Amino acid sequence: MIPRVVDINPTQRLYLEFIETLKTRGFQGDLNPEYAHRVVLATDNSIYQVLPQGIVYPRNAQDLIYLARLASEPQFNSIVLSARGGGTGTNGQSLTDGLVVDCSKYMNRIIEINPDQRWVRVQAGVVKDQLNAALKPYGLFFAPELSTSNRATIGGMINTDASGQGSVLYGKTRDHVLELESVWLGGERWLSKALSDEELDNIKQQPGRVADVHRMLDDLYSEHKDLIDEKFPKLNRCLTGYDLAHIRDESGRFNLNSILCGAEGSLAFISEAKLNVLPIPKYSALVNVKYDSFEASLRDAKALMEWGPTSIETIDSKVLNLAMGDIVWDTVRAYFPQEAHEPAIQGINLIEYTGDDEEILRQKVEKLTTHLREVSGQPAKSFGFSVVYGSTEINKIWAMRKKAVGLLGNAKGQKRPIPFVEDTAVPPENLADFIMDFRKVLDDHGLAYGMFGHVDAGVLHVRPAIDMKDEAQEGLIRTITDEVVRLTQQYKGLLWGEHGKGVRSEYAPEFFGELYPEVQRVKAAFDPRNQLNPGKIATPLLSGAELLKIDEVPTRGQHDRQIPLAVRETYDSAMNCNGNGACYNYDPNDAMCPSWKGTRQRIHSPKGRASLVREWLRVMSVKGVDVNEAAQAVRQASFIKALPSRIKNTLKKRKGEYDFSHEVHEAMMGCLACKSCVGQCPIKVNVPDFRARFLEVYYGRYLRPLKDYMVASLEFMVPALSRFPQPYNWLMKNGLGRAVIKKIGMVDSPLLCTHTLRKGVEERGIEWATPSIIESLSDYQRQRSVIIVQDAFTSYFETALVLDVIDLLSRLGFNVLVAPFMPNGKPLHVHGFMAAFAKIAERNLEVLQQLEATGVPLVGIDPSMTLTYRSEYKDVSDTLPKVQLIQEWLADALGSVSFKADLPQKHFKLMPHCTEKTSAAPSIRQWQTIFQSLGQTLDVVSVGCCGMAGTFGHETENYRLSRQIYSLSWSEVVNKPDSEATLLATGYSCRSQVKRLDQQSLLHPAQALLAVLQKL
Repeated sequence: MIPRVVDINPTQRLYLEFIETLKTRGFQGDLNPEYAHRVVLATDNSIYQVLPQGIVYPRNAQDLIYLARLASEPQFNSIVLSARGGGTGTNGQSLTDGLVVDCSKYMNRIIEINPDQRWVRVQAGVVKDQLNAALKPYGLFFAPELSTSNRATIGGMINTDASGQGSVLYGKTRDHVLELESVWLGGERWLSKALSDEELDNIKQQPGRVADVHRMLDDLYSEHKDLIDEKFPKLNRCLTGYDLAHIRDESGRFNLNSILCGAEGSLAFISEAKLNVLPIPKYSALVNVKYDSFEASLRDAKALMEWGPTSIETIDSKVLNLAMGDIVWDTVRAYFPQEAHEPAIQGINLIEYTGDDEEILRQKVEKLTTHLREVSGQPAKSFGFSVVYGSTEINKIWAMRKKAVGLLGNAKGQKRPIPFVEDTAVPPENLADFIMDFRKVLDDHGLAYGMFGHVDAGVLHVRPAIDMKDEAQEGLIRTITDEVVRLTQQYKGLLWGEHGKGVRSEYAPEFFGELYPEVQRVKAAFDPRNQLNPGKIATPLLSGAELLKIDEVPTRGQHDRQIPLAVRETYDSAMNCNGNGACYNYDPNDAMCPSWKGTRQRIHSPKGRASLVREWLRVMSVKGVDVNEAAQAVRQASFIKALPSRIKNTLKKRKGEYDFSHEVHEAMMGCLACKSCVGQCPIKVNVPDFRARFLEVYYGRYLRPLKDYMVASLEFMVPALSRFPQPYNWLMKNGLGRAVIKKIGMVDSPLLCTHTLRKGVEERGIEWATPSIIESLSDYQRQRSVIIVQDAFTSYFETALVLDVIDLLSRLGFNVLVAPFMPNGKPLHVHGFMAAFAKIAERNLEVLQQLEATGVPLVGIDPSMTLTYRSEYKDVSDTLPKVQLIQEWLADALGSVSFKADLPQKHFKLMPHCTEKTSAAPSIRQWQTIFQSLGQTLDVVSVGCCGMAGTFGHETENYRLSRQIYSLSWSEVVNKPDSEATLLATGYSCRSQVKRLDQQSLLHPAQALLAVLQKL
């Protein structure tokens, strides 16, 4: 919502006028001046927070031309534009107080792949992993490797001249750029590439700005070549932006792209790129080498380079330990064995070999490992290693290494490792000594830190832990940075070796020295009025403009410290989001944040929602409202007494009265509460948790929709409704009934089963689990017993599944007991009925703890409902009963089962539930273990979210998004069945969605196993 007229200052008025004028000029993309959109893009992965005036999402290059042309008109000469890609910058490169130009939403098309000539043409918003997925069938890949490759855009990579692992062999992004299509201020559209002298002369003779720029750059290079050679260090990671050293390439050709690559959007907008791509190496190996000190790993790396690897990456013990505590470690645990007699791992070198000749590659690995055995245990040498062959397994380790970058931000306490001096580059031979001095600087200031990086290139990422909410600690940013700059100069390196300059551009004049005025000439030629990402890299010559300063740009900590400590602790999951952007994962087959994938709106991502909640807490605090006290007041208030106030506020809302809370509410209501963010975000941002807390406070002021009460009471109503299910089912199938529930806010509802669980249990002679019943069992019976903990969805809407589980476990020789039905409370939590949820949870805990005390295992069938007992229930009690997913228990229990006959072998494919995949990752493999032990084959299908998530897809306002999410990955798998395999799904909501949208019924894994056993 646009701010009220009385709240608009002259600057805002100008930007709103610019946006309105854009609409009239034919701009086809999205224009978002709303406060929520601005807040979400006010941060990146840096320490800074700068509120833009609006966000624009161009649909095509023509939209960029409209932008650039309008910004050049006299009345809009003060408009500032800043290009943004994945928003993962660690130096505030794309942060601006003007307009953010984000090409990732629409300009993300792979235009052409030419496998024969090995090039590809893409739009700027294409994500690196998206491109490599498209190239893989041709055996090709785009080489520069980044830890953020699943959300980093090609435009962003070009603007920062990005590089990463393997850069010694593959170079940087610039080394793979063949052509760039860019849009310049004024609206010129130019295709730049390497030019012969004849081609350059032809351009220089033309009129206009393009020719002026080419003449100026050619003259600059000719006049200052010797000085350029002197000033630019010969480093693999000489990332400077405005790369004067490569105006002429190795062949002597003039190449404007060397100036544009790394310019951070301060010269022009990149719309398209033609890129060189390479054959994927056929064979690969990774040697994981362990050290008893980080210094030893650094010093040994230099010697290891002599053995000819593709790359060497280093990780210190702090980063490694963080990885060990994350679900990602489950995928790589076997490759980092820790023998009892070995010292603790304090550093690791990951040494990669790639090639097209397997025998040669294995010979190289053998030579290295022979050397490692010979020197093992010597001072400053390794004490052990493991070898991994094949890209599939190696990629798991690289995924761990990538995630380790974000995991650093998940340290405990108020001090968090943050990036501000974290991509220094020095000659590799100087790296170990440089890092030892670097560590001394940090140790002298009493700072903890984590380190990881590319020792082969002399780049190490160092993130000191600082609490930016503490004004005294904030001052360390200047102190530490100045000292590190001195060290990089001492060791003949750079402050910025990989991640761009951004706010740290204030050190550019010192680096460029007498060349800096020439760099300013370059800026002035492209952007004379300093409108494109001002304050970064250079200011226009004679403009009087200044570069940004590292301690003069607003920081997140300055905003966050306005929130009371107790409130920050309550909402710590949102407060701790560091903007790493892992939730912007492009892959539709990945579970991470389905609402982001379905909408492509930043406000509908965990990072976006965390940003909005942080700002909401700040705004409320500034107004003198303590949201913890507000939540407590809601819990204690009488519904009847509070109703008039809620009605009054709701009427004001309907009349258009502005409240930032409404924008936050809109973002929260798009969340499926699938909890993929909790498992996959390296910071463990828990949107469902702070969403529920926000909704509790929000609905303390405004009326709830009726559907919330319907959903929240579902668990309590179904036992009664199930006694006479026909009237309810008739109502759900009847047109009039559906119209009624649509008015309430629901599109439809699943039908109740007519054959009740109680009847099925009694028919099978199964006992209901009570302490007295269990006490009456013999020791042998008790050892073979298991208790099924019911949930409302499977017990009442999918009764046959519960009975099939009972039959399966009975056939396997277990004594099955069924716990009496108790509402779980998850729907209450999802919709923010926190007081009611706490009461239900406390009641459940008492019963479940009594059952647990009998020693009989407790298992649940539906992943989402079962995992509630180990997640949401933590807010109610520190002592939680162990309620396992059925496969977690069965994988162990099957060891006591023996079969007298061979089972018929069948092939199955499993589509797991999102929450199960991300919050209980090992349990997916446990299903495979179970199937294997019964002679069956089970493959796990890579899919994202089904789009249902409890009742989300049944709600009217979510129906379209639910279908969109389903279409991203599930629909294709379901509608292109494998004739050799049977599809299975673990989640009730998933099976419900498939049946609802594709009229197909999927079995639960337990039902598939029962069917196999029944064929004996």
